Amino acid sequence: MNKKADYCFEVSWEVCNKVGGIFTVVKSKAARMVEYYHENYYLIGPYFHDKALGQFIEGTPEHSFREAADSLKSQGITCHFGKWRGDGEPNVILIDFESFRGKINDIKKELWEYFKVDSIRAGNDYDEPVAFAYASGKVIESLSGALHNKKVVAHFHEWLSGAGLLYLKSRSAKVATVFTTHATILGRTLASSGIDIYNVWDKINPEEEAKKHSIESKFTIEKQSALNADAFTTVSEITAMEAEHMLGRKADVLVLNGLDIEKFPSFEDASIHHRIMRDKMREFLEYYFFPYYSFDLNQSLNFFTCARYEFHDKGINIMIKALGNLNRRLMQEKSSKTIVAFFFVPADVRSMKPEIIENRTNYQDIKGSFDDSLEDIKRNIMRILLSGKKISEETVFSKEFVSEVKGKLSRFKRKGLPPVCTHDLHAPKDDILHGLWQEGLNNGENSRVKVIFYPIYLTGADNLLNLSYYEAIEAGHLGIFPSYYEPWGYTPLEAGSLGVASVTTDLAGFGRFFCAECRQGDEAGIFIVKRLNKTEDDAVRQLEDVMYRYSQFSQNERIDNKLQARKIAATADWKLFIKNYIEAHNKAIEKAFG
Repeated sequence: MNKKADYCFEVSWEVCNKVGGIFTVVKSKAARMVEYYHENYYLIGPYFHDKALGQFIEGTPEHSFREAADSLKSQGITCHFGKWRGDGEPNVILIDFESFRGKINDIKKELWEYFKVDSIRAGNDYDEPVAFAYASGKVIESLSGALHNKKVVAHFHEWLSGAGLLYLKSRSAKVATVFTTHATILGRTLASSGIDIYNVWDKINPEEEAKKHSIESKFTIEKQSALNADAFTTVSEITAMEAEHMLGRKADVLVLNGLDIEKFPSFEDASIHHRIMRDKMREFLEYYFFPYYSFDLNQSLNFFTCARYEFHDKGINIMIKALGNLNRRLMQEKSSKTIVAFFFVPADVRSMKPEIIENRTNYQDIKGSFDDSLEDIKRNIMRILLSGKKISEETVFSKEFVSEVKGKLSRFKRKGLPPVCTHDLHAPKDDILHGLWQEGLNNGENSRVKVIFYPIYLTGADNLLNLSYYEAIEAGHLGIFPSYYEPWGYTPLEAGSLGVASVTTDLAGFGRFFCAECRQGDEAGIFIVKRLNKTEDDAVRQLEDVMYRYSQFSQNERIDNKLQARKIAATADWKLFIKNYIEAHNKAIEKAFG
């Protein structure tokens, strides 16, 4: 697709400022945008020195922008020009708006007068991004003025950048505008409040609901941005449906979220990574569970979810209930399988549980004894095999070694049950822990489903698992993401890109994209739980059936599912999706420039 804009400025609060999923969207597609616009593509974000470190390579503005940059600085807007480290190294302008904050009341007044944006009850979480966004509008106006007779498109993400778009409209700037909502502020708020938005969105008055939930400032700026943009876009079919009801405008283009699949390991490499990370995970499971009791790790499967702590919206409540049903089902069948379910959900923690630290220390002590005697053990085994003698404890291990290890094993053993959570939490009543308790998921010895709530970020250096986010996914067999509210949903896509099967829903944008009718074969790769117009109990039953069916797969069937997951993920490559962005830009150019 040929582009119609000469220059593109793309504005997001998450440029060089990782807050949520939009950071991934903007950064992962940057190289593809550069392929279209080359040096005429600029990302614009807020300047936070600590966040910019390691990501931002500061430089100097191109010659035609220098006079505009000096003029902006005199108005309290300092622009840092440079590059964003990574693929494509796109041009970046980070705006230091600290000296501009004092004008927030004037900005609010202007937004009210021009667009009736109601910010009378707005808080600090509104004021800061609005000051930045308004400043970004002035930056684009000024820079585009220096680009004589060039067609300029400005693309704004979410309500946090909407004030920039509205500024350009209020000045009748000769700039084509695109606005993208990744999730409407009202839809997210209602869903988080337990309201079934999919059954009520055509019955409610959005303005009244926004006031009822004290979000009218963010809602009105989002709505006015959508209504006034030359082209309005959303990231998925489900979000487009939501936006049409909440914001009153149908999306012109769906700018679906992708990944750069080339950056992920090949299926062969992913299989090797899985074995390496699975073995690291098994070592963790040995010192987590084996002080209390043991089970066959070769007959165990690792299920997991990775999510923000949104108990209802991310479907964590559904997952817990389905795991409870699965546990009772496997116990009734006297299954030899063990399911270890990880909840990688960051929460407010106090400290790691001391018994886990002690277990790990004792485990490493035992492992050290084997490492020290490994050469002797290997020689003994080889001599026994060569001589045709019977292998036994007495012939393989020395008496001194057996005595030493038995003493360490006695210190390793514990009474009671393995902890359900790796850390002590600040919250007196935690939803995940309460849900697990209600379902009887207490890590009892006879339970076939074991649970581990891991409430810290997967950094690769957390002093426990020491696995990164992607490494933890690679260590798993099945990712569980049964979201109720999920405008797109990167996690099942990322899992599939790493060759790991997963579960998503027909309320997730990604789920609806790849499986419009949600027909699932035996080699689904990415399974769909239907939640649209379904009861919670029905969703629980569906998820239980998926997890049970997966637990019964042979190793070859699991490999088939991994292959299919990778194949599905490849359909969401930025190589394919970037054209949607260019289409949106072209529509805006056609409207603004005729």
